[in-house]
Amino acid sequence: MANPFQFLQQTRSEIAKVVWPSRREVLVTTAMVFLLAVVFAIFFFFVDLLIRNGLEMILTVFG
Repeated sequence: MANPFQFLQQTRSEIAKVVWPSRREVLVTTAMVFLLAVVFAIFFFFVDLLIRNGLEMILTVFG
């Protein structure tokens, strides 16, 4: 097990190597995630609607 002081020094040096995204990058990425979530929700809504109507039509004809 490592010395706690040495562990903290190594941890700080590793954190210093991290390249953090800018505020703009975070905002743009977040907006893209929300936009794609909405687009996929709308897409799957219409796919579900199409499948449901198709099944209802099949069941009406053959049921």
